[in-house]
Amino acid sequence: MTINRLLPQEFLSLIEPMLPAQLTLDDVITACHQPLRFSIRVNTLKNSVTTFCSLMSDFGWKFESIPWCDTGFWVELPQDATAPGKLPEHLTGLFYIQEASSMLPPMALFHGNDKPVVTVLDLAAAPGSKTTQIAALMNNKGTLVANEYSSSRIKALHSNLQRMGVSNTVISHFDGHVHGDYLENCFDAVLIDAPCSGEGTVRKDATAFKNWSLSHISEISIVQQGLLRSAFMALKPGGVLVYSTCALNFIENQQVCQSLMDQFGDQIEIVNLSNLFSDADRATTPEGYLHIWPQIYDSEGFFIAKFKKRSATNLSQPAPFKNRFPFSPVSPKQAGEIHNILIQQKLANINSSELYQRDNEIWYFPSHVTALLPRMKFQRTGLKLFETKGKNILFDHHAVTVFTTPDVEISREQLVEYLKGRDISFDNATNLTGNVYVGYQGKTVGLGKWIRNKIKNKLPRNLVNDSVKQ
Repeated sequence: MTINRLLPQEFLSLIEPMLPAQLTLDDVITACHQPLRFSIRVNTLKNSVTTFCSLMSDFGWKFESIPWCDTGFWVELPQDATAPGKLPEHLTGLFYIQEASSMLPPMALFHGNDKPVVTVLDLAAAPGSKTTQIAALMNNKGTLVANEYSSSRIKALHSNLQRMGVSNTVISHFDGHVHGDYLENCFDAVLIDAPCSGEGTVRKDATAFKNWSLSHISEISIVQQGLLRSAFMALKPGGVLVYSTCALNFIENQQVCQSLMDQFGDQIEIVNLSNLFSDADRATTPEGYLHIWPQIYDSEGFFIAKFKKRSATNLSQPAPFKNRFPFSPVSPKQAGEIHNILIQQKLANINSSELYQRDNEIWYFPSHVTALLPRMKFQRTGLKLFETKGKNILFDHHAVTVFTTPDVEISREQLVEYLKGRDISFDNATNLTGNVYVGYQGKTVGLGKWIRNKIKNKLPRNLVNDSVKQ
């Protein structure tokens, strides 16, 4: 028997009566005291699974597929391996460090739907693991609204969206309780990965239960019920909703879901997740939810529920909304001029209907977002393409990494130098001049400028990272 150092007796007493018959409390305790396997998700917005696995296998990485996510892997690293977060492949967004169980909610959101998913709301998005996964599942098409209430976490969310090459996402900064009012019946799919007690994270965080109490669970479950109600209201009829937590208790999970069922009755149906992946039935509850205890798949604990909205709601009572929107669509004349600039600078596949102007800046807006603009204020609405300063046109780093193909391909060693903000020696046999798109593994990583046999580094100063290692 494992000596219990981490789990309060009050927690064990809470979950023991509700454990499935095939599981034991001793197994829960043992699993929670085991180290968590390292896992990553390949970012298909920037490379294929095959390409990435082949690349990193050369550095001693050993991959084991995660059964519920075809881009997710448990990875065994060599003993002398560089910390994955300091690798150039991580800093340029080829992969995301993400716990295996947390990949499940986005997969559930897109699994088995009978309607296309074009508009999505991620109601509690930071730091962006699930948001960037959803964007990849959407292939950067449609519109994804990423909401985050915490001001301190917005920066991390935006940074990860940029790093992973996401272009279809806008950010809102509100308490998620208001979205059901302001955006009722608007989305094809909604994810609410709710703030929770975090019991399932104890395998990677030994302090997960430091502030745990029954009173706190009771309080947070009320918040969860309100967020879940808001998320359901924001759905279109026929849309799908996924509710998830990394909690293990039934108060934050099954009971919160039951509160939604009680409120909306015939307007809502549970989508059974037993066929989400092979062997999912081992974690499926009688209701059709997934309650993942850490010993079932040797992962974090997690809970996932999926619902479908049968008919429209009509419950919104939004406060008066006035939005001083600083953008305007470009005129047909401007669109032609901008199109020529984009062609000259090799920024591909941007429609004029997606172009907006703010002062001297030209921005790209995701499709379908204009229908939402009169209904809610967004902290960041699109992606800046470029700005003009006199006769100069200054292209944005994020736009360059999303919309261009490289002019030159640099080595891994040169990439490390580039990410440290240093210039790169490079053979310029044809005496090229001007800007150059610098690439690694076939994707643009940033801008440079030819100066004889050197590429002058034009990486934004805030992205320079002296800690990057090979």
